[in-house]
Amino acid sequence: MTDLPSPSAAKPKNGKGLRIALAVSVALNLAVAGIVAGALLRDGPRGRYIRELDFGPYSEAFSPIDRAAMRDAFLSRDVNMRDMRDQMRSEGAALVALLRAETLDLTKLTALMQAQQGRLLDRINLGRELVAERIAAMSAQERRNFADRLERAFQHPMRGRD
Repeated sequence: MTDLPSPSAAKPKNGKGLRIALAVSVALNLAVAGIVAGALLRDGPRGRYIRELDFGPYSEAFSPIDRAAMRDAFLSRDVNMRDMRDQMRSEGAALVALLRAETLDLTKLTALMQAQQGRLLDRINLGRELVAERIAAMSAQERRNFADRLERAFQHPMRGRD
């Protein structure tokens, strides 16, 4: 009878494909969060301040007055962007450490990704609220004009602005 290695003695797969897939997933989450944060923040001589909120085609359809009103509404929410940015950096460092470890701790990676997703969803929900509140503040004619611009923005991205 031939000696076959026992299942426990077999060399475990290193999970390189899984690690790559997870790293890509986390990178995409961080990229989206970075885009949102980058759209919200810009360095200035007096520190960080809101530059312009970006909601894709919606931003294209909002007038400059609407976008300014949304910035004001965002600022009134007292969102601490510095804490968000610091948290993103901390999570990024934790992610790098997890990926560089000899053995991937899938539990820690999953927990980190869930925390990132939760914060991203919080920012998305805030954006949704700001958009809905702004639309609700429009008159019927302003909403029709907005709908026309939104339709153009969906058909021809980056052309819907007034």
